[in-house]
Amino acid sequence: MPLEKPDYRFSGHETFPCRYAWLPKAYAALTQNSHLFANEEEAMIELGVGKNMVKAIRLWVDATGVAVAGKAGRYTVTDFGKAIFSPRGFDPFLEDVRTLWLLHWQLSTNARQPLFAWHFLLSQWQHPEIGREQVLEAFTKEAHRLGRELSRVTLEQHFDTFLHSYVPTRSRKGDVQEDNLDCPLVELELIQKIGERTIQLGGREAIYAFRREEKPDLPAALFAYCVGDFWTKWHSSERTLAFRDISVAPGSPGQVFKLPESDIRRRLEEIHTDSCGHFTYRESAALQQLSRSGDCDISLARVYEQVTTNV
Repeated sequence: MPLEKPDYRFSGHETFPCRYAWLPKAYAALTQNSHLFANEEEAMIELGVGKNMVKAIRLWVDATGVAVAGKAGRYTVTDFGKAIFSPRGFDPFLEDVRTLWLLHWQLSTNARQPLFAWHFLLSQWQHPEIGREQVLEAFTKEAHRLGRELSRVTLEQHFDTFLHSYVPTRSRKGDVQEDNLDCPLVELELIQKIGERTIQLGGREAIYAFRREEKPDLPAALFAYCVGDFWTKWHSSERTLAFRDISVAPGSPGQVFKLPESDIRRRLEEIHTDSCGHFTYRESAALQQLSRSGDCDISLARVYEQVTTNV
């Protein structure tokens, strides 16, 4: 069930979006030393980065669900982390777009300590455009409502980290993927710059928008996996969910992936096959409802069996 007062995270990333090499490298290091992050000096040497980057990697490892923090600085790699990044895993070098969509899902639906910008902008932001000043004003009001009196600098850095997780900071032409300073999630092109506008204090700011289109590179089995994960996290006691729950509820696949209603409906109509019979969708003039049989355990193996369609 959802937490009544989530422990939102506004910092910890040290203004660094997650980079290509960080998760695979951290996974490998944690399998050898579960106390990697207990000693920052040793972690700097092991990971080959500075102290602030060590702190950032620690947050991204936890926020993506690759490993979870325990007592005395011990981090345990998760089944999800093993399935993706182990030497015989599905994508140990972070080369598959399915992994990027999964990491985006993990970041956007962390129920234990949600990243505030991910939750707010993906699940609560109702405006068609994303502008820095408007977002920061909304962040300030919402943080105040939550009882968190945060500085504008903290909120600016948090928004910038979110934005640059999806929008490239420089031209990537000719870059070696592992050396790319951008976050791998920019490859999803989920957020796009659509123009500029004049702001009240003078000057101009860039305007962005979510790409609310069908996403052929988001496989049907991955969508079904996320439906199951959403169901388990937020509606574990329910046997049925309404179409609206899947399409527009906070943390739902429709919201997190910014899918148009027509695409969601098409995916639900085919989900019985895509989920190996776990889910069944029924639609009539009076009812649009998804039901489940048994648990919601759609395996990651099923996700990686299905070939993606690139356009």
